[in-house]
Amino acid sequence: MEELSRRYDELNDELARPEVVSDPEKLRRAAKEQADLSDIIVAYRSLTDVIREIADLEELARNEDDPEMVSMAREDLALLKERQSRIETDLNFLLLPKDPNDAKNTFLEIRAGTGGEEAALFASDLLRAYCRYAETRDWKVEIMSSSMAAAGGIKEVIALVHGSGAYSQLKYESGVHRVQRIPSTESQGRIHTSAVTVAVLPEADDVEVAIDPKELKIDVYRSSGPGGQSVNTTDSAVRVTHLPTGIVVTCQDEKSQHKNKAKALKILKARILDRMEQERQSEISKERRSQVGSGDRSERIRTYNFPQNRVTDHRIGLTVYKLDMVMDGKLDELIEPLAIHFQTEAIKENLAH
Repeated sequence: MEELSRRYDELNDELARPEVVSDPEKLRRAAKEQADLSDIIVAYRSLTDVIREIADLEELARNEDDPEMVSMAREDLALLKERQSRIETDLNFLLLPKDPNDAKNTFLEIRAGTGGEEAALFASDLLRAYCRYAETRDWKVEIMSSSMAAAGGIKEVIALVHGSGAYSQLKYESGVHRVQRIPSTESQGRIHTSAVTVAVLPEADDVEVAIDPKELKIDVYRSSGPGGQSVNTTDSAVRVTHLPTGIVVTCQDEKSQHKNKAKALKILKARILDRMEQERQSEISKERRSQVGSGDRSERIRTYNFPQNRVTDHRIGLTVYKLDMVMDGKLDELIEPLAIHFQTEAIKENLAH
């Protein structure tokens, strides 16, 4: 912490030097490093002030000649030690290694799993919940690709969520979401269980994932399914295959072949980056757990029980009886406890090493 504190003071000096101010790249780098350190240094200096005050009060509390002063000192000591504990907790969180993807836009992929039409309808409900959650955070949701089901649900949808911290909040949603409810077509009132799979991938930029055009196989064909006059009349749908990895992305939502290709390449880069990250994490440690349990998207993470208005997150054993609110986009009561849990686990892992 002392080293970081010295570095912070050095950066303050640097930002005042003419040679740094006149060089946009040097200025950007120094300002970013200072901003990254700022919250840590403020917390650390608050902590050192509190520790100094505690030492002074402990000295006063040993003054046997003034009982009243001793009593006041002990009361203040109790409050200061609580404050010390809170600052130390905050500092632990601030010192955690930052996920470089946290500030990025994110791809949200939702696919209907087991359960047929009921799964497709729930996929549509889940997309609506995420869109409403995005609205509360002033994020923009752009549909990149979608495939509708016959009864009005969604077989598959890929959305790009634009906004500050989108990935940091949504990354805990990856996995299998199980739903238990009575379908509208069920005359006997029986509860059906179906499932939807969600994948959350940070948007990749050109620096992180450079794709050689020679490694791509691009097919164009006519769009299918519900749509306007251009459906089945022009070869606007695009299928892009990345030959080295075998990853395939299809886009047909736009009338323009060029736009569909651009969207498909964005999704492809995100999937390649995701695969690279999974391979890197696997190499670091076979034992390590990622933010979403095992990181396996086949893992059941949450159950939505409509008859009981209940949502259970199986990773942290959290149950809330506010399913109606959750489906209306009020996801903070699920996302915030998950963030705290996985940050705490990361702190324990850091301390252990």
